[in-house]
Parts: sequence; C-alpha cells; structure tokens
Amino acid sequence: MASTNSVPLLAVNQLSVIYPGHQGEVKAVDGVSFSLAAGEILAVIGESGAGKSAIAQAIPGLLPGNARLAGQILYQNRDLLKLDRRSLAALRGREIAMIFQDPSASLDPVFSIGRQMDEAIALYEPQLSTAQRRSRAVELLTLTGIPQAEKRLRSYPHQFSGGQIQRIMIAVALAGRPKILIADEPTTALDVTTQQEILDLLFRLNQQYQMAVLLITHDMGVVADIAHRVLVMRHGRVVEQNAVEPLFSAPAHAYTQQLLAAVPSATGEHHAAASPPEPLLQVEHLHISYASTLGRRHPVVNDVSFSIGKGEFLGLLGESGSGKTTIGRSLLGMIKPDGGTIRLAGEPLYDAKHRTTKASRAKIGAIFQNPASSLNPKMSISQSIAEPLITHTSLDRAALDKRVSTLIDLVGLPAAWRDRYPYELSGGQCQRIAIARAIALRPQLLIADEPTSALDVSIQQSILTLLRNLQQEYQFGCLFISHDLAVVRSLCRSIVVLKNGQVAERGSVERIFTRPESDYTRTLIDSIPLADPRYQQDKRRLRTEFQELPVTALQVGFV
Repeated sequence: MASTNSVPLLAVNQLSVIYPGHQGEVKAVDGVSFSLAAGEILAVIGESGAGKSAIAQAIPGLLPGNARLAGQILYQNRDLLKLDRRSLAALRGREIAMIFQDPSASLDPVFSIGRQMDEAIALYEPQLSTAQRRSRAVELLTLTGIPQAEKRLRSYPHQFSGGQIQRIMIAVALAGRPKILIADEPTTALDVTTQQEILDLLFRLNQQYQMAVLLITHDMGVVADIAHRVLVMRHGRVVEQNAVEPLFSAPAHAYTQQLLAAVPSATGEHHAAASPPEPLLQVEHLHISYASTLGRRHPVVNDVSFSIGKGEFLGLLGESGSGKTTIGRSLLGMIKPDGGTIRLAGEPLYDAKHRTTKASRAKIGAIFQNPASSLNPKMSISQSIAEPLITHTSLDRAALDKRVSTLIDLVGLPAAWRDRYPYELSGGQCQRIAIARAIALRPQLLIADEPTSALDVSIQQSILTLLRNLQQEYQFGCLFISHDLAVVRSLCRSIVVLKNGQVAERGSVERIFTRPESDYTRTLIDSIPLADPRYQQDKRRLRTEFQELPVTALQVGFV
C-alpha cells in the first residue's frame, strides 16, 4: 500500500520540457503535474513520443544540455530545477535512482560486476572499508535474487543473462538506499518468466521498504500487475490519471480506451487459417553450436525440427537463451548450422559447403526488434527500401522509384516522406520502413525477430495488422520470434516452444494455450501479465504466499 502521508515525496507541477527544433521549439512535455507518495508505484503510459522518458530523465537531471525546463519538480519540498549541478549530483543515486530498458549498456564489459558494484557503494558510502563494501555488494545482489552472490562478484557482464543484468542494475541503484526508483521500460526486452521475476522484485522492494517507484512502460499487463496509480500521457500532456482498478474498468478518456482496446488478448480469439497450408519451409534435425574456449563447441540448438506453410505465421517461443534468434539467423544465412537440413520451397537453403546462394537469400526477408538500428541513419527512407532492389534486381531508375513508392504506400506512410531520414521518424514508423524493406523482393519467407517488443500497444497493434494484411497479399510464410505470448496467440496458427535449444512442445495455438502438455510451457503461459488488475492481484497473492524474502530491511540498511 502507498503511504497515507499528506505531503507527497515527489510533486511535479506544470513541468514542461522544451527542445530547439528546425521549425521552432518543440514541447516534449507540456504542463504536466502529478505526485508520488512514499510506498507508491505510479505507472506512466502512452505511445512513443508522449513524453514519458523525458519526465523520467528530467527528475534526476539527466536530460541533454539543450533541453529547457519550466515548472517545478519538488522532492521533499526542494525544487530540483533550482539546484546546481553539484547538489543535484549528490541527490542522484542517494535519494533518486534510475534503471533503464537496456541494462547491459549501463555496465562496463571490461570490469567485473564486483568492481563496478564496489565503485557505486564507495561513491555513496565512502566511510566503508573494502571488506564492508564487498559484504554490502553481496547483500544487495542477494536481495535482488542473484544466486551465489559472493562467487558471482568475480563474473563479467557477458556471463549473466538479460534478467540477471537487470537485477544487478537494480542492486547498483539500491546502493545509495534511494527513496525513489525510476524504472524506464525495465522489462521490455525480457521474456515473460524473467519479466515476472523482475516485477516481483520491484513489487517486493516497494512493499517491504516503502520505496516509491515511477514506472515507465507500454505494457498494460505490467501496469495491471504492480501499479497503484496510472498517469496516461499523449503528445506531452496528461490526458487521464486514476487508481489502477477504476482506470482499467472504466477509462474516462477516449485515448485510454484506445490503449486498452489495443492490448492483444492472451485468452481470446486469434487469427488463424482454417486448413493446413501448403508446405514452404522445412527444418529437420537442426544443430547449431558456438565456438568456446580451448577449441570446444557450445551447443545452442539441438535437434530442432519444424515446418512453416505458405501464408502461415509460426510462433517461436522460449526464454532468453533458448535458441530462438540463433535459428532465425541460421535461416538468414548468418550462422552456419553444424547439422540438419533446411529446405525452402523444396530446395536446400545451404549447399554442400554450408553456404547460402544469392538467389536463396533473396527469397527471405527479415524484420528485427530495434527498427532504428536496422536502418542506415545516413540513408533516406527511399534509399533504404531501394537497397535490396538494387542489389538483387536490374530495375531501371523509373521502375525502382515506382516500386519504392508502392512499398511506402503499402506500409501506410505518406509518399512525401520518401526523402526523410530514420531520426525524423518514430519507432513505429521506422518499423514500417523496415517491413517495406523486408518485403521489397516479394520474399517467400519472412523472419520477424521480436518486431513489436519495443513498441507501445497501439503502435504494436497497427504493425501486427500491417503484417496480417501484407501476408494475405503476398502469401509469404513467417517465422515470428517473440517472448510476448499474447501477440503470438493473436497472430499465429501454430507454435514451437523452445527450452535450452530443444523443442519442449509444438502444436496449434489453441491447443497449447488451453491444454499445454509441458510444465515449461505452462510456466510461460502462467507468467503472462494480463491487463486486469484484480486478476493480477489474485495471482500475485497466491504466488507470494510461498515466497520468502532473502534478507531483512535491517541487513540492507533501508531502516
């Protein structure tokens, strides 16, 4: 429960964040007001560009230097906007800490976790000895659920999974014993079981230590699971704010209604073909390994077989490290298999020397998780879409321009945007360009690797609708790699579930979601957070009855 103290821990009053632009100033945040109490979790939701991250960065003073701010950010009645750099830096980490969507980018790959934790603890508690700092690092890692914490201090970032890295970043954030934790999309890149673990951790820290959490997210299931109140933003302004249950059950603003309506259902109807499709891709007994130390090979994919029909979406599910992306890369010719066969339209994808041909590569398109990194920032939209056409066809200039214009229209973008660059587009718009580029050669097979995980729900829905429409027109088969089970259910006909590089279960979407045979599949499905606060509260209550906290508040020093 949130604190009943009438004086909020944080009060944001008429905050505006203004950036200089080519055609005048741009208000990323426009007159936003809200409060955050001790022991409260406040979720901030809204589509890309709504101003969520700008607010999160403004509070601890992390905005770029060209940002101009107006209004007030009162922390315990001190206006943070009036503090000098030194005073704000002293507050950052000790009173207000922040974790980000990509935790690996926040850690130095050259140094061990122990050394990086030692630096953070020494910064906040310089009076501690080396031994005391080490002991505190172990306590913090234990608190955040890192097993064998003392031993893992010697490990490096690359030796941890994505979920463990996020736990480590939370431990670093807790080193200063902050009263407020700002979490900007902390679970977006994580699979459902790891996401649940991180949400359980944030919820527990909030409940046990009364630590306030400002949660930035586009996942309505996450909001329903742990938030007390919700702030809905659009175009830099607050359109609605309310307690989580009334906001979900009776949203007042049309935009909030639109966001909730766009959430894919993990229990409802899905879009599926009525009859088995014509075979297109056949993968049989696929084995893939990576080179490790001393010339050894580390198996990543072990004896995986599946098929995709013409015009079919096949979902490939599993936790991080299960081999999903590795399989996708092998289909694109980026990773050579150690064994097995891959046939596309009856023809081997690899020759006897494990090489793909230019002709076979032209039959496969790809869409990736981060659309901005998939596009060359120095190429305009038209140049990015034209590149595969120039590489694989002999179209003349007029035909090339016509094809590019057709593709831009197909993905629902204005023709006048053909000369824009990726930095001028939103995440959803960049993903539309990536899709246009992927289908430019009319591929028989499309590899979609987490294509919607970084997008808010309304943009996600539009991208899924676009993929369905394009699939109906082009009849390509699609391997849809995702950790979002609700999205997979709404889009795919069949599912292959991977665990540790092996097939744990396969079958129709309806059968697997309603009658899973594998305990692992059942765990994945049970981990899906639904956009229903009461359901999530009941599920959390049952789960936490059997959980014990690893350390006490006194041990970690929060009291």
